[in-house]
Amino acid sequence: MNPRERRAARHQPSAAESTGPRRRKAPITVDLVVDTALGLVAAEGYEALTMRRLATALDTGPASLYAHVVNKADLDELLIGRLCAELVLPEPDPAAWREQVRGVCGRLRDQYLKYPGISRAAFAMAPTNVDILRVGEGMLAILLAGGVAPQAAAWAVDALLLYVAAYCLEVSVARQRATQDDAVWVLDREELRQRLTALPAATFPHTTRHAVELTAGEGHDRFGFTLDLMLDGLARRG
Repeated sequence: MNPRERRAARHQPSAAESTGPRRRKAPITVDLVVDTALGLVAAEGYEALTMRRLATALDTGPASLYAHVVNKADLDELLIGRLCAELVLPEPDPAAWREQVRGVCGRLRDQYLKYPGISRAAFAMAPTNVDILRVGEGMLAILLAGGVAPQAAAWAVDALLLYVAAYCLEVSVARQRATQDDAVWVLDREELRQRLTALPAATFPHTTRHAVELTAGEGHDRFGFTLDLMLDGLARRG
């Protein structure tokens, strides 16, 4: 059976499950696989999620797991699809398109950050999952309603989603490093500012002079700033 056929057969009972010696309270389903995978990511981070680790958490073997999920890429799409399914998309409003795009990106950001490193799964993905496609459709509709040209709007959706995923991955990596005793200084703003101002001013005149600006920002200030840069550019393109 090729991957496409196996994906179509996800919901069919697995022979390995029906004849195996193990008994479980509930049969394995795609939803259970996704629930369990998200639980592992929330507790241990995305890097800890492997098909073998997931099979162990489900108290089954890899062969049984592959009866429901084609491979890791398929699992990644299911995970991102689940997070996208929970996003509320607004009805496009030409007068508020910028705010609407910011809102969708912010909600997707918050979804990703619940599960450390999970946005890595969104990179280089050519989605077929309807929940992921729904978010792209919704953002495209908002941009078009705002008067953005179709080609610019299409590429902007890709750029915005890529930025959200990259931002969340960096935040997750930084948070992970912050748990290591020898890496706490990386996130210490005052420490970083002192390091910048201590640089040779003759070689780094702008860095030393603007160390405060370079280390400024609270919460998701930089996230909002970058979104505004992108939306300002789209607004000028018309």
